[in-house]
Amino acid sequence: MNIQIFGTKKCSDTRKAERWFKERRIKYQLIDMKEKGMSKGEFNSVKQSVGGIDAMIDENAKDKELLTLMKYLGDSDREEKLLENQHIIRTPIVRNGKAATIGYEPDIWKDWE
Repeated sequence: MNIQIFGTKKCSDTRKAERWFKERRIKYQLIDMKEKGMSKGEFNSVKQSVGGIDAMIDENAKDKELLTLMKYLGDSDREEKLLENQHIIRTPIVRNGKAATIGYEPDIWKDWE
């Protein structure tokens, strides 16, 4: 298993995901999205795995103007805007190769073991 957790230190679900993998002694790599973020390849892989951009957008994000703008953009523009503004992506994003989840999903992670 090659686990990557994309999230922020302030996100409680990210901390719960870290704890879940630590308790099972599963090695993982934590990427702080405020410092680094996802590359375009990682972004596309996650997008494909979770079912599109709509599943990735956090409707409760603080940047309400950007969320409103996202509703009126075309698909390719939305993708580009989301890649530029990763602070409105739901966290944590947990990747295992091509498979990925968004949010705290221990039931899916169990199947990866």
